[in-house]
Amino acid sequence: MTLQQEIVGNAMQMAVVNLQPGQTVYCEAGKFLFKTSNVTMETRLAGPSSGGGQRQGQGQQGGGGMGGMLRQAMGTAMQVGQRYLAGESLAFQYFTSQGGEGTVGFAGVLPGEMRALELTGSRAWFAEKDAFVAAESSVEFGIAFQGGRTGMSGGEGFILEKFTGHGTVIICGAGNFIDLDPADFGGRIEVDTGCVVAFEEGIQYGIQRVGGLNRQGIMNAVFGGEGLSLATLEGQGRVILQSLTIEGLANALKKAQGGDKQGPTGGMFSTHAG
Repeated sequence: MTLQQEIVGNAMQMAVVNLQPGQTVYCEAGKFLFKTSNVTMETRLAGPSSGGGQRQGQGQQGGGGMGGMLRQAMGTAMQVGQRYLAGESLAFQYFTSQGGEGTVGFAGVLPGEMRALELTGSRAWFAEKDAFVAAESSVEFGIAFQGGRTGMSGGEGFILEKFTGHGTVIICGAGNFIDLDPADFGGRIEVDTGCVVAFEEGIQYGIQRVGGLNRQGIMNAVFGGEGLSLATLEGQGRVILQSLTIEGLANALKKAQGGDKQGPTGGMFSTHAG
């Protein structure tokens, strides 16, 4: 069942979701705004992945008894552990409409856009951590570590949220969104790591270090921060970027308050044909 939702607002958008009787949507902690009284709210440790987000009576078809309960508990523990390593909230909030249509409102935590992605089961979507707002219960949530051992560092650009299955996923970003396809730019684009919001399965994602220990590299390290690395996106598929990074917003607020001055971080992306 497609999630009936409307993105409203300008500078800081929010999603108003209309739930049919019995329909469930879940979100990360901190993204909920309001609900009607006929919508129940429940907090669970696991998301809808491998049955972890199902109710106890529904998750035992693959193996009942103590063995099934143990597998379910281990799956939940693994998912919670992944979210802990990723720096995500450990619990999800689930909202289900009871006795008629219900309404729930969600929002991101930064001024910017929101987008509803429709998953058809053919391609998964990957999103930067903190981009996820809400999804219907038919969408499975997972954590994808990128870059091998460096992925355990928790640095931006290494840990991604993965969405699979069928249904609607709502994501958010800072500033404005721009949609690109690397295939339109010779098959590869290089992006400020803080500007990546989400991309389709099939896009190859990596991190490219730039700037050595020369004068420019030292200046980037001192003033630019993220200028030392770029996200590389290759292949064919949809890529969603944001025009404002969290670091850029933080630096702007510091300047407005007369705090530490930071240098510019440069452009959003560059193209490379090859």
